[in-house]
Amino acid sequence: MTTSTAKGQAFRDLHATSRTGGAFVIPNPWDVGTARLLAHLGFRALATTSMGFAFSRGRRDTAVGRDEMIAHVEVIAGATGLPVSADLEDGYADSPAMVAETIRLAARAGAVGGSIEDATGDDTHPIRDIGPAVERVTAAAEAAHSLPFPFMLTGRAENYLHGRPDLPDTIRRLQAYQEAGADVLYAPGLTTPEEIAEVVRSVDRPVNVLMGLRGAELTLAELSAVGVARISVGSALYRAALGAFLAGAEEIRDRGTFTFASAAVAPAVVDPVFDD
Repeated sequence: MTTSTAKGQAFRDLHATSRTGGAFVIPNPWDVGTARLLAHLGFRALATTSMGFAFSRGRRDTAVGRDEMIAHVEVIAGATGLPVSADLEDGYADSPAMVAETIRLAARAGAVGGSIEDATGDDTHPIRDIGPAVERVTAAAEAAHSLPFPFMLTGRAENYLHGRPDLPDTIRRLQAYQEAGADVLYAPGLTTPEEIAEVVRSVDRPVNVLMGLRGAELTLAELSAVGVARISVGSALYRAALGAFLAGAEEIRDRGTFTFASAAVAPAVVDPVFDD
């Protein structure tokens, strides 16, 4: 059994057992160190964060191109023995054929899952029309399911992240992505248990929910109770770390004090994790 086959089967099994055992959390590291720390803490799968990675490189979100992102996926996939799902944004292409190629490249880099979203990156028309969006998910699913190992494709409906809190349209899109072959469905930006439960009831694929947004403060137990399969946190861990960094730097600049260091992790905590 190849490494990708073992990881892919383990990832698929996590989604299957969530139906009876409750949701699992798939946190989002942004480099080797954070990936290894999350593995050490006992998480069973990881997902990349396009925003967290872009910010860590001093770039705006969506400013990282496909080649650089695929190289990053390879780094994260090789950092631990855990399955990794790749945040592939819009597939880094308009055409379905190129979106399919992005899936193949992510798989070659070691990912055993990946997401394709329906956002356009154009503020004047932020969400793709449903026809082209479905064509892209169809092509991605065909590429994913032709791989020689299990690969979980996530279809993302981005309405809520782009100021379009239209639940009926979001559900219609997720249902269409399900029919197009997506293995997991995801509408980032949902915050209420009622909306989330309605999405779960409306589809027959595992549903991923994003926590770590303002207003999205449901617990693992609450999300499991409404049938959520998987919980990710996107860039929230990176932004939390950045928040602590900025608070410390501002304390130094504005007050000339260094009390921030009292909350810093001790080297003795981290060293053993990185001791090969």
